[in-house]
Amino acid sequence: MTDLRLVETSLRDGNQSLWGALGVDTARTLAIAPAMARAGFKAIDFTTSTHMGVAVRYKQQDPWERIRLMSAALPHTPLQFLSTGFRFIAWETASPDFMALAYRTLVNNGIRRFALADPMNDVAGNLAGARMAKAGGADEVVAALVFTLSPIHDDAHYAERARALAASADVDALYIKDPGGLLTPMRAATLIPAIRAVIGAKPLELHAHCTIGLADLTYLAAADLGIETLQCASGGAADGTSNPPAMRVLANLKAQGHRFDVDEEALAEIAAYFAALAEADGLPTGAPQAFDAAYQRHQLPGGMVGTMRRHLSEQRLSHLEGQVIEEIGRVREELGWPIVMTPFAQMVMTQAVMNVSAKERYATIPDEVVRYALGRFGRPNVPIAAHVMDRIMASTRARELAAEPDMADVATLRRRFGSGLSDEEFLLRATMPADQVDAMHAAGPAPRDYDPAISGLMRELRRLLERTDLAQVALSRPGLKLELA
Repeated sequence: MTDLRLVETSLRDGNQSLWGALGVDTARTLAIAPAMARAGFKAIDFTTSTHMGVAVRYKQQDPWERIRLMSAALPHTPLQFLSTGFRFIAWETASPDFMALAYRTLVNNGIRRFALADPMNDVAGNLAGARMAKAGGADEVVAALVFTLSPIHDDAHYAERARALAASADVDALYIKDPGGLLTPMRAATLIPAIRAVIGAKPLELHAHCTIGLADLTYLAAADLGIETLQCASGGAADGTSNPPAMRVLANLKAQGHRFDVDEEALAEIAAYFAALAEADGLPTGAPQAFDAAYQRHQLPGGMVGTMRRHLSEQRLSHLEGQVIEEIGRVREELGWPIVMTPFAQMVMTQAVMNVSAKERYATIPDEVVRYALGRFGRPNVPIAAHVMDRIMASTRARELAAEPDMADVATLRRRFGSGLSDEEFLLRATMPADQVDAMHAAGPAPRDYDPAISGLMRELRRLLERTDLAQVALSRPGLKLELA
């Protein structure tokens, strides 16, 4: 039996999967840092450019400061940044020198490990990102093989890409990234050996979601098949559409004879913290999920299913849900089998809703689908269906979007936003509305202290004060009694 490592995902993927990336701020991050520092994780799945944009837009907090503070608190545990291609915060494709600056600035602020997950499994794109990250000073680059189910995503597809990625000196490890929670133990039994056979001594990790109840069993199988590291969340940030909970994975694999070099008391403290945070802040917690074979047809992430239902309800089209799910499969095939993760999940779902609700399929085509056809989001695994491509390219909107300039290079953007800006400030202002960056600065330094017990008390107090039928409010807990009349 092997010694296994853990990557902790609560602050990034758990937060994103269950709380829309809004559940964690700087104070809530720093509060759990001491326990995370003791736990012995291989790395902390910490942030993405999307989360950095959320910090500015919704929390009015400096994401660079958050990285620096957390890096100082965990000097021996690498913080990981997830990149999904040539973009940083904005959806526009960034120039190579802009991305090189982003990677370099992330390293300078404390990011030591980069996970590169191209939604098309584009090897060239992943290798370009790996070169930039290493040139910028990254300690470790982990390249993703993004898993999905389709006629073209067989074991040979992944082995071919794994071989090319592993051959690069800029790639230190690979990981199977299963955003839909679709990987079964049976498929893992062929997929993992196929990948292991072509990557030599390079480590292989597994990242899966609990969306349809498969991830725990797949993790058990993977540990016997050559996976060295498993990516897990904790407490209230685990399960549901998030990742398997570290404590449960640890217990199950120890019972199977595997060993972990982790501090189990620290793991328990982390799990209790995220459970308390969710309860105090009124956030949903993940729960074990039942298997749902229907999910394999549409593969929408859990949050996107809710979004689809809301859109259909707002248009009084809820009765069309079954047709939309079937249409998602057709659209995905016609668009070249994109993997159903951001941004393609949103594209496929929106196009399917439009196709079902209109008199004619592809009567309306969203701009993002047009940009996809124009190659702005990478190369499809197989060409877009000819009849769909012809319709897109014949549209006036396609000609307008084709004429859009690419994101300017750094020199041009420096002239536009001011040559005196720090790299950190420049990267924010080049990708976000000025008023949002200004509001972040006006808010001042982010609070650094958080206690779930106090947060829960204040939340309950606010709820009571909103009522108009109370003449007196009294709250008490050990060591504290508060009365308002």
